[in-house]
Amino acid sequence: MRNKSQLGRFLRTRRAQLQPSDVGLPLFDERRRVPGLRRDELARLAGVSESYYTRLEQGVSLNASTEVLDALATALRLDETEHRHLYDLAGVGRKNGNDRARTRAPAPERVTARALQLIAAFGSAPVIVLGRRSDVLAWNAAGHALFAGHLDPESPQDPERRPNTARLVFLDAHTRELYEDWPKKAADVVGRLRLAVGRYADDPRLAALIGELAMNSDEFSALWSEHRVRAWDVADYRMHHPLVGPMDVTQQAMRIPDAPGQRIVVVTAEPGSPSQAALTLLAQAAVPSEHHRTAHGAPRTQSMP
Repeated sequence: MRNKSQLGRFLRTRRAQLQPSDVGLPLFDERRRVPGLRRDELARLAGVSESYYTRLEQGVSLNASTEVLDALATALRLDETEHRHLYDLAGVGRKNGNDRARTRAPAPERVTARALQLIAAFGSAPVIVLGRRSDVLAWNAAGHALFAGHLDPESPQDPERRPNTARLVFLDAHTRELYEDWPKKAADVVGRLRLAVGRYADDPRLAALIGELAMNSDEFSALWSEHRVRAWDVADYRMHHPLVGPMDVTQQAMRIPDAPGQRIVVVTAEPGSPSQAALTLLAQAAVPSEHHRTAHGAPRTQSMP
């Protein structure tokens, strides 16, 4: 998953999705040999030479300046998430000037005591902590009951057995039935994996996960080939849980400041709604046994400060 080749594929995919009329170019009665914009058209829109853009798309050019990347992002009409992804693929600092793209294989992930405090602060709301590969690093009782009650609640403690939300969405029948609009959830999952590949191109376990999903799911392969990215922010889903039935929920993802690549995902519903009542009932059903007293994924010997 070298980023030079990923950058070229991303640019080609985005170029193919724009028509000349979308960007104000005249369209004559001609038979176009490529879908979307031609290389020369995009290069002209971005203010660079066609030969330079061709080398960039083919992965031959060694680098691209932030000015060129910004011009390409404007020409391709990228949104903010796609713009940052373009920076990551090109191997330059992100737009805010902080948190430079990582090129070395990242260290093993662990859940910090501060993250555990944060989970506890949300009370009975379903909460999970996801790592850079979308592995479940920790969850509270309600989070386990909502997302994966059919799995061992202590599985996040073992790096070799940690549930992976992307794997669950594409390869687990229970999770597929959990989302009434499964295609929307699937597209969101793939888009976030695309962001991870841009930032952690040299992570062998991430590459192995992508390969596994591509080999075992045609739906994943089709979505992966689109090179679309999704921000980790807020998403609304219609879920149908086998214990409490249908509910409309909001999943909000937030960065954990002292744990790069990790995010805490909290699930809520509209106050006073049947969906909130269903979440409350599910949390009550998830009786906090001894190993639920702190978030799953933390070593039992780890105490809260």
